[in-house]
Amino acid sequence: MLTDKFGRTINYLRLAVVDRCNLRCTYCMPENGLTWIKQKELMTDEEMLRICSVFAELGVDKIRITGGEPFVRKNIINLIGNLSRLEGITDLSLTTNGLLTEQYIPQLKEFGVKSVNLSLDTLDEERFFTITRRKSFNTVMKTLEALLEHDIKVKVNTVVMEHQNIEDIIPLVLLTQQLPIDVRFIEEMPFNGNDGDISLKWNYPQIYKHIREHFPEIEKTADPKSSTSYSYRIPGFTGNIGIIAAYTRSFCGDCNRIRITPSGVLRSCLYEGTGINLKDEMRSGKTDEELKNSIINCIQNKSRDGWEAQKLSLTESQIHQSMATIGG
Repeated sequence: MLTDKFGRTINYLRLAVVDRCNLRCTYCMPENGLTWIKQKELMTDEEMLRICSVFAELGVDKIRITGGEPFVRKNIINLIGNLSRLEGITDLSLTTNGLLTEQYIPQLKEFGVKSVNLSLDTLDEERFFTITRRKSFNTVMKTLEALLEHDIKVKVNTVVMEHQNIEDIIPLVLLTQQLPIDVRFIEEMPFNGNDGDISLKWNYPQIYKHIREHFPEIEKTADPKSSTSYSYRIPGFTGNIGIIAAYTRSFCGDCNRIRITPSGVLRSCLYEGTGINLKDEMRSGKTDEELKNSIINCIQNKSRDGWEAQKLSLTESQIHQSMATIGG
């Protein structure tokens, strides 16, 4: 098993398969998009499969496919199928905005995808357009319905933004009254592709306070080990609620995650500004054993928490890079 110098077991890989996205969410990237990674700099399917196999041999058993938007990548469904067949991987999941996902849901079910994180920051069609700069709200809702019809666990991810979607918090909580979903409210992070400031008013305590004012009977439930979300339920509701302290980073103590960017850079922390490029190592002819040594060394240098990682290696310019380039 992979362990860091703090004794934390690392068994969860977040694999970003592409940096491109078909939305332009205000909290993620500029309206005109980004300077996308050149095709030759992206990892190929074969390289992704190889590196994931190496991680599986080191004890990683959970992979989450992220982006950008994963389904923007050509033939992504074939890659997902091949990843699902890797020996040692017992938990395969993905994060998507839902625009291109619906047609692939039967295959995701067939491949054993256990859960899907669906980005949805509002239940209002006009606000959806304001936030994402795209008129695709109904498409996302159809994806949500289809996922539930196929009994795939759904976690709705909502970034809470002052002056943009505060009025959506309670309607989204009410979504869990009848539906078996988790709605998770996420603190806004500085990785927005812009130089603009973010509001820290709507942090974890403020989000919880707002929900409790409307639902005083809200109950704390047990948080799964290494969870990034603080879990809650409202008696009588079918689904659950979570709050992710993504900016204040109060969940780092038992972190079990690492991530690979679309260009193959292994980052031991979201707030880390550097990392080793496993794609370059593969293309230079490194053996699997040499790759394992590089990975182990990287994990041994994993920071105690996101604050330490940012202090050690993240510059001001890197803070404002997009989540699409880091890997969601």
